[in-house]
Amino acid sequence: MAKRKSSPPRQSAPAQVKPTHPSAGFFRRLGSWVYDALIVLSLLIIGGFIGLGVAYLLLALGLTQLEEGKDMADLLSHSLLYTAWLAAIIIGFYAWFWVRAGQTIGMRAWRLRVQNKDGSNITLTQALIRMATSAFGLGTLMVLFSDKSFQDIWAECEMVVLTKEENLEQLNK
Repeated sequence: MAKRKSSPPRQSAPAQVKPTHPSAGFFRRLGSWVYDALIVLSLLIIGGFIGLGVAYLLLALGLTQLEEGKDMADLLSHSLLYTAWLAAIIIGFYAWFWVRAGQTIGMRAWRLRVQNKDGSNITLTQALIRMATSAFGLGTLMVLFSDKSFQDIWAECEMVVLTKEENLEQLNK
């Protein structure tokens, strides 16, 4: 009986590798943060006016009183409810944009996107973890020494730089 020659092992077709995006650097993140800080500040001003209006309404209805010599700013500055209202505005801004599109307005201007490793949008839980661990942006300082920020590690996501075409595609979604 003749020996059968073994055929060389078949090489499988190379797997389609999804192009990886470069990690966002510190100064690009900082630029995005400044843009977003201006927008958040304007939202806080609007939220402050709404809170002030509600406080005056409560005062007019007799549901709250001001001590003699105090003004509305004293009442609001010591109110946990008012502080929670302003915090909800900040959290809502970032959570809304990150969960729906992966980009805030400032991130769109700087072509940044926060996403999971597979390119999908992050979840609400991940967005809340990112905000809780960011230390008001100080977690981003870690990018000076690594390609990930503190909040990226804890939320198990990444912030990447998009190409102009990909950013435009994200804007049109």
